[in-house]
Amino acid sequence: MDYVFMKPVQPHVFKALKDVDIETLTRCSSDEIRPIIPCLVRMALIAPLDITGYCAEAKKDILTLLSGIDLVNFIVSLLSIEFHALEVDLKKEQQMRQKSGSQCTESFLIQNVVNGIANDFEQSDSARRVRLVLSELLQMQAQLTEYNQNKTTNADSPVKPSELFDNDVYLEEITDVICITLAELPNLLNICDIVEVLLHVNKGPVIISWVVANMPDTLQEVAESLVLNAERSEEGGIRAKTLMTLCAACPYISASVRAKAVSASHLPSLVINLTLTHHQDDLVFFISSLLLGSDQGIRSWFATFLRNSHKRGKGDGHAALLKLRQELLSRLKESTAGVDASALLRLYCAFRGIAGIKFQDDEVSGLLRLVTQKPPPTPAGVRFVSLSLCMILACPSLMTAPDHEKKAIEWVQWLVKEEAYFESNSGVTASFGEMLLLIAIHFHSGQLAAVGELVCATLGMRVPVRPNGLARIKQAFTQEIFTEQVVTAHAVKVPVTANLNSNINGYLPVHCIHQLLKSRAFSKHKVPIKNWIYRQICSCIAPLHPVMPALVEVYVNSILVTNNKGTNEYFNQPITEEEIRRVFRNSIFGVNFDSINKHKEFTPMDVDGESIEINIEKPTLASQLLLIYYLLLYEDVRLNNAATLIANGRKIKSYSTAFLSELPIKYLLHQAQKDQMSYGGLFSPLLRLLATHFPQLSLVDDWMDDQVFGDSCRQRVDIVLSDTSIDEAFQCIEENPYRTGKVLKAMLSKNPTDIWPFAEMTVKYIRSVLGEQVPRHIQELYREVWLRLNTVLPRCLWIMTINALLDINNGNAKNVTVTQENVLVDPLQVLRCDVRVFRCGPILKIVLRILEASLAASRSQLSRHLLDKPLLEKSGQLTSDAEREELKNALVAAQESAALQILLEACLETEEDQSKPELMWSLREVRSIICSFLHQIFISEPALAKLVHFQGYPRELLSVTVQGIPSMHICLDFIPELLSQASLEKQIFAVDLVSHLSIQYALPKAMSIARLCVNTLSTLLSVLPSDMRLELFQPVLKSLVRICTAFPSLLDDITSLLLQLARICRSQASLGHCWNDTPILGENAYVQSEIQSDTKVLVAEVLTRDIRETMSEIIQKALLNDKIY
Repeated sequence: MDYVFMKPVQPHVFKALKDVDIETLTRCSSDEIRPIIPCLVRMALIAPLDITGYCAEAKKDILTLLSGIDLVNFIVSLLSIEFHALEVDLKKEQQMRQKSGSQCTESFLIQNVVNGIANDFEQSDSARRVRLVLSELLQMQAQLTEYNQNKTTNADSPVKPSELFDNDVYLEEITDVICITLAELPNLLNICDIVEVLLHVNKGPVIISWVVANMPDTLQEVAESLVLNAERSEEGGIRAKTLMTLCAACPYISASVRAKAVSASHLPSLVINLTLTHHQDDLVFFISSLLLGSDQGIRSWFATFLRNSHKRGKGDGHAALLKLRQELLSRLKESTAGVDASALLRLYCAFRGIAGIKFQDDEVSGLLRLVTQKPPPTPAGVRFVSLSLCMILACPSLMTAPDHEKKAIEWVQWLVKEEAYFESNSGVTASFGEMLLLIAIHFHSGQLAAVGELVCATLGMRVPVRPNGLARIKQAFTQEIFTEQVVTAHAVKVPVTANLNSNINGYLPVHCIHQLLKSRAFSKHKVPIKNWIYRQICSCIAPLHPVMPALVEVYVNSILVTNNKGTNEYFNQPITEEEIRRVFRNSIFGVNFDSINKHKEFTPMDVDGESIEINIEKPTLASQLLLIYYLLLYEDVRLNNAATLIANGRKIKSYSTAFLSELPIKYLLHQAQKDQMSYGGLFSPLLRLLATHFPQLSLVDDWMDDQVFGDSCRQRVDIVLSDTSIDEAFQCIEENPYRTGKVLKAMLSKNPTDIWPFAEMTVKYIRSVLGEQVPRHIQELYREVWLRLNTVLPRCLWIMTINALLDINNGNAKNVTVTQENVLVDPLQVLRCDVRVFRCGPILKIVLRILEASLAASRSQLSRHLLDKPLLEKSGQLTSDAEREELKNALVAAQESAALQILLEACLETEEDQSKPELMWSLREVRSIICSFLHQIFISEPALAKLVHFQGYPRELLSVTVQGIPSMHICLDFIPELLSQASLEKQIFAVDLVSHLSIQYALPKAMSIARLCVNTLSTLLSVLPSDMRLELFQPVLKSLVRICTAFPSLLDDITSLLLQLARICRSQASLGHCWNDTPILGENAYVQSEIQSDTKVLVAEVLTRDIRETMSEIIQKALLNDKIY
């Protein structure tokens, strides 16, 4: 029997040496401990740092173990050489190799090698043997470095054959020399560099395993180095073999080596071989993770390796792939339906779809046997059936043979029959029955790409599903298994998903209904679906399932939008108002849905043929939001298609304005905004619809208030709130405001929905807050409470507030009540309130908030009316939609300008304001509030600013508006047009407005307009009759002073104008001292004298005096003014 050189290191020996388990080592044979003798000899001869008795006894045991081995003497002789001199020569040799490379023939380590290095090694002593081995290693290392630097060369091997290493008889001694030198010269020799060289010598993997066995602490470092230094294109080779050898010697390291190879995307065949050898238990799951994991780089790397290895048909990669497929095939033949079988199916799908591996006949037979098994009705069984169905669709090669096709179709038919049994017994909400139904729906509508998406989503991977491969299975589904009529009839009978939310994975009934609605299958076969959708909406919880908004959208379209393919089309029925009320009646807003007090007229479209009885104890926010979305979307689609619907003679249900006003739309949308993780898919479309149809609920100020009130920053006040306590607090608001403030603070400390039941009682006493003795702090607290209530049901709150403040015939009309419809028709009802509101800042802010919302609601209502009543016959007074739109815009402008005129009138100073100093402060505040409101209006509607100024308002308010409204500069655009009006009153107003704007905005444009005014006045001076001339110039004198103050460059023109005017007035006055001239101008030519009350003077004289005063004022303020800025 031949002697075997370099036997592999045994795992138990490696472990014993690593753990310093001397007892185990003493039981090993001499052949087993042969690889680690250098390490044992060093342990026995070198003085240890540990001087305990245990260490001494262990050292004796090692000496006893080595006593009978002749090789020990050779190791001892190696340890006895002069390592200092060797270190010096080795360092010189390394430096020389770095400069000259492998071409250098000189050596500091050895000289005069005559008969060959192998003979010299055999005949030399230990010291020279060490030098020979080191010289040979350094020479090969230099060759390897040059090869790596010049990889473009055509060299077959990076290292030339070595005579010393090619002789197996010397390898054990060479390995001993390497072990000793690495241990004794650690600063000059790096084990990772030496290992890279040893990869290219005879029996390199075994030599490396011996070297690492003698230095077990370097195992991890060496293994990582071998992995990281591998080429990207290197599939296996000697490097993988070396790592396999190391892992065979130390199996526990195989997991970390495999993980390192995967993370570096190196040595894929090593990964497979390590898994097959050391990790059989997680074979399927690990290989699946490489192909289906979250790291795109690793997925691409391993899939490319499998694809190339399969195509190449040779090499280490192909061999590893064959071993892997053989192992998987053996498992496939033994597998039964369950969790492990599901994982195995996904792996085979990944092989086919991602790696492009074609199945062999035995694999096809095994897969078909597995996928057509009939599992037990468990969640795992449902999952297995879903994957099996998708496997048949994704891998058409399973059905190429006729018997295979027949077997698969029979299995699918069995699924259809057993679906209800599976769902009832497995306890799984998302059953494969919905997926079967959805596949059939896609096949019927010809959406093969959707089938592919469905398969990919179920399998959890992107696999190519080719339409031509689905031809046969499509035929089976549409003709043999699920006809379209069967699909629709079956779908409507499928129970709704209880507690439907986005955390429920898989394919659900809602997917099927959505697809059928989208393809108009229910309409085609006249299958009513309203009840099913209503039940599903009521069964939704957070987080909202992403299909539900899309389901609502296609449902609304199926009610209203006509399909052009057929005229006699069946339309689904809308959800009735009572059914919607039923959901909200059990919510926190139930008091607003008291069916006893609500009188509802049912139209023929309200009833769907059968009553829906659903037990809704506490409806969820998700179901309420979906119903709100349905209502808004329904009205949006209905209005957009109103002309078509009426033209087709269809009688369509319209949800009343009163009903829509009862719904807590804004509150629910605010809740969705706060939890966009749960309702993100619904929030954006809801907000769009709300801004379109209910702009009064989309005011910027309201949204900002909602953000503030969302923070619980107030201190809790321990007061039990009730209607009685609130009533008593407001009864004594003037005598004991502290008590009222305490109640209001308690209301502020609670959530808005908690204090909404007290809204009616709180609003009832809003007039009490207007009292003169009520502190400002109480008024501010009341406003904050009102704003907090405004976040719940704002439209109800507005009507209550309007009625509480209503002041008709000085409060004599007690029984007048304003409704939502009244405000939509006439939003000016809001301003028919107690006059004290216009001297109470906090309450005025409330009224302005209601006014802004009411104006927006009225605009929306008029637009809605135009859409709701389209112009079908072009006859009568209105012949086009443009005329109707123009009339609507005129009505809106009239309403809004009237509201602004009322607000401006409230800014006028009254006699009562002058008599009470506190009212003067209130007036200043009110003016500021109203100017801020007007500024917002003017910015949003610049045309309204033009209309208000063309209408005109008291000139004494110009100083207030110009200074208080930042957007008044836009008036400069239309003042020339205002000046050109024939009315003297408008011309005077324009000049006065320009003068104030010139002071506030001393801009070049303002100066041009001011010059235009002066020129216009000069022209009018020469053309107007004397009576109109006096009427025009008396009011504008103060304006001319302001213009001169703002623009001194116009001083000459204005002075010239005034001199000419003065001459005319003087001449006129000189002719009018006799009473006989009264017929010229009549009694209007005279005014009461300021000096003598019982006499009269001519107007011309008064105007002459005023011109002199005006000139003096201009000289003081414009000419002699030393202030440049």
